[in-house]
Amino acid sequence: MFATIRTYSSNDLADALIDNESEVKRIISEIDGFKAYYLVRTADGTASISVYEDEAGTEESNRVAAAWIAENLPDLTVASPQISAGEVVLSA
Repeated sequence: MFATIRTYSSNDLADALIDNESEVKRIISEIDGFKAYYLVRTADGTASISVYEDEAGTEESNRVAAAWIAENLPDLTVASPQISAGEVVLSA
């Protein structure tokens, strides 16, 4: 399994994604190899964690997330996220 973590410096993004919950869940879960998705409101902003069977799924989720935000939230000023991705080596 592979995971990607996107960290954004805006809590406004969390609110916007919650307002579009069904659409966000649909686009992320339709990517091949989908395993899990989490949206976390942090003290500094918002983080999303996407888990897929392979690295291609995580790469696609990063592309799809950026495109969806640009297309559907044009009035929301969101800086590009910090992205960390890699192989899941332990899970519980």
